[in-house]
Amino acid sequence: MARRVSLPTADDLFRPTAAEPATTPAPTAEEPEPRKPSGRVRHDEKMTVYITSEELLEIEHARLSLRSSHGLAVDRGRLVREAVALVLADLEANGDDSALVQRLRHDR
Repeated sequence: MARRVSLPTADDLFRPTAAEPATTPAPTAEEPEPRKPSGRVRHDEKMTVYITSEELLEIEHARLSLRSSHGLAVDRGRLVREAVALVLADLEANGDDSALVQRLRHDR
């Protein structure tokens, strides 16, 4: 007698892994909250970035410095997400005067 195997449906395979975000109220005249990195959560998206060996060594040096000098054990991904959050917050707050815009204009 043949056995039939029950396979998951497409809805089961492609369901969201996190709860849907609640709708946020319309912004008020108050200061917007600063951008925050996602921290230690499961990340659903992936992005590949190619860097030079010198840049990788600088990231590793920063990670080790955070650990030895500040007692903060972080992985490279967390360090990069924090750095991205800082740069994006600066861009949002300062626009043309942000460090990112200045550096990108300088590198043209």
